[in-house]
Amino acid sequence: MTAADQGLDTALAKSPVSADELHSIFNRLERHVETRYGIPVQIEDVPSPFTGDLDGAAIQIDYEEDIAGAIFLLVHLFGHTVQWNLSADARELGSRLALNPPDALMRRLLAYEGEAARYSLAVLHEIGVHTLDQWLSDFSACDLAYLAYFYSTGEKLPFFGFWQDGAPAIEALKVPAFRPERWVFRGEGIVI
Repeated sequence: MTAADQGLDTALAKSPVSADELHSIFNRLERHVETRYGIPVQIEDVPSPFTGDLDGAAIQIDYEEDIAGAIFLLVHLFGHTVQWNLSADARELGSRLALNPPDALMRRLLAYEGEAARYSLAVLHEIGVHTLDQWLSDFSACDLAYLAYFYSTGEKLPFFGFWQDGAPAIEALKVPAFRPERWVFRGEGIVI
C-alpha cells in the first residue's frame, strides 16, 4: 500500500520518531555539516518548485518544509554536495534536466541518486543516529521512483504517491575528504 493510499502525505507523518526528536536530530546535523564539513545550511525561501537547493558550498532548505522533510533534504543535498565536489560528471548529472533519457543515462542518473542516499546515511551515522535508517531507505526509494517517473514522462505526480514502506536498506558510504566549492545552484539550471 502506498503512503497516498494511507492518507500520509508528509515526511513528518512517515517518521518513526517524534517531531521533538527530529528537531534535535536536525540541529545536530546542521551543526555537524557546518563545523565538520564547512558547508553552511541556510533556512530561507527557496524558489518554487524546489524545497531545497545546493551549489557545492552551501545547502538551502525552504523554511516551509516540515522538520522530517528538512532532515531528508539536508542529508540528501549533503550527499549531492559531496558528489559535486568530487566529480565533474556528478555536477553535470545534477545540474541538467534529463527528460526521456536513453537507458544508459537513466542508469547513471539513478546511480547518482543512489550514491547520494548512501552519503546521506553516512552523515546520519556520523552523529550517532541509527533510528532513521529504514525511514531514509524508504524516503530515498520514493525519491528514486519519483525521479525515474518524472525523467521518463515529464509528468509531476504527488511525491509521496511513490512511497513504499520496507524499501531495501541503504548501505552507508563513508564520506571521503573533499573541499566545498561553489559551482551553481541546481535551480539555476534545472526545474523538477
